[in-house]
Amino acid sequence: MKDVLLQELSRDELVALAKQLLDRVAEQDRRIAALEAELARFRKDSSNSSKPPSSDIVKPPARPRADGGKRHIGGQPGHPRHEHPLLPADRVDRTVERRPGSCPKGHGRMRRANLPPKVSQQVGLVEQPFVVTEYLRLAYWRPTCKEIHYAPLPPEVERAGFFDSRATALVGWLKSRSHGSCHTVQEFLRDIGRIQVSTGFLAKTVQKISAALEEPYAELEAAVRNELRLNVDETGHPENKRNLWTWAFRAALFTLFKIDPSRGSQALLEVLGADFKGVMGCDYFSACRKYLGDHGVLVQFRLAHLIRDVKFLLSLPDPVTRRYGERLLKALRQMFRVIHRREQMAPERFQRKLERAAELVLCVGRRAPERVEAQNLADRFRKHGDAYIRFVTTPGIEPTNNLAEQVMRFLVIDRRITQGTRSERGRRWCERIWTTVATCAQQGRSLFDYLCSALNAHFARHPIPSLLPSGP
Repeated sequence: MKDVLLQELSRDELVALAKQLLDRVAEQDRRIAALEAELARFRKDSSNSSKPPSSDIVKPPARPRADGGKRHIGGQPGHPRHEHPLLPADRVDRTVERRPGSCPKGHGRMRRANLPPKVSQQVGLVEQPFVVTEYLRLAYWRPTCKEIHYAPLPPEVERAGFFDSRATALVGWLKSRSHGSCHTVQEFLRDIGRIQVSTGFLAKTVQKISAALEEPYAELEAAVRNELRLNVDETGHPENKRNLWTWAFRAALFTLFKIDPSRGSQALLEVLGADFKGVMGCDYFSACRKYLGDHGVLVQFRLAHLIRDVKFLLSLPDPVTRRYGERLLKALRQMFRVIHRREQMAPERFQRKLERAAELVLCVGRRAPERVEAQNLADRFRKHGDAYIRFVTTPGIEPTNNLAEQVMRFLVIDRRITQGTRSERGRRWCERIWTTVATCAQQGRSLFDYLCSALNAHFARHPIPSLLPSGP
């Protein structure tokens, strides 16, 4: 029927019909391309965007082994064996000698051999791990004033209260490092220590620790402005159905946490000031870009997020955009090949090759085709290209922001367990204890020992030990 109708049409009518069909096909091609591009955006995951791996609906398959075999649980072939070292002699509280009664093969009595004994150690928990000190305040009568006077407690004992500094430090360690709730700490003290306390008492104990950490925290808050290299990141913080933000400022030997209502550049301005002279490693985040633009701060944007955005271009249907992404990804890989061969080259040669590779990345990145996604990425290189390769010319700067993201893992776990804070006092506690936990870990210090020292000084009204490496 259609063939008959087409045969009845004139040449002009056929040309008009063909033009109409071609326009419809072109329009459908445009709609298909737009839908494919939108679908590619919806398919963004942690491999081609800044989204966290936890947001991936489908996890990427595990990488196969080089030999094609299956990896078994436990120690792998060729892995060195790890054995627990013996504790030193001053840590041994009791020694038990073991002598064989007779020859295990039934050959009668044996003589002592002139060889050192084999040593085995066993660590046990004492039945009552807490020492309870009872202070008897004797009563004295003074006839002159006709009153009973009791001997006073030592000031540090009176300020500490029911728990001394070490017991208070243990509560702080359990609440922070092991992410324990007040109920969990209460059960630990009851089951292990045979000590019954209320959750209200534990909340007051936490505030004593927070007060002891106030001065060391303020010292780090002032010192962070003078750092030459700083890595910055932020994450959400819930408080009574409000969305606050925890900012992490990781320096070479300490980390500062600050909980702020703002996720904008104002939070950076309050902590670092308008005249920060160091180099700030961060993500390509709007607050960081505004802080950079307003105050001329030197920045190293994280290259990992840039690489993911380049990989996203490869998932788009437009072949011109994909070719641009392929050229840019090739240039980035070439730069990282130079970085990975650093140990194989003389310092001067490595620096020359790295600078050439970085210049190639900028050149390729800025020369983008007239496509929306490609031009969006090219604008980054035109506006902030130098901030992506700052590590090339500035010693000690890393091309990633991994240092800041690493300290955030502890916070995310703590946030999921504690569900955030409920007051400003809780917020201050989190800032101070998180700062102390991360800083002690960076410096290889014992968190428990530092808490003990800080609380001893706080209860005795002595200067609090500094968290800075050069502090007293």
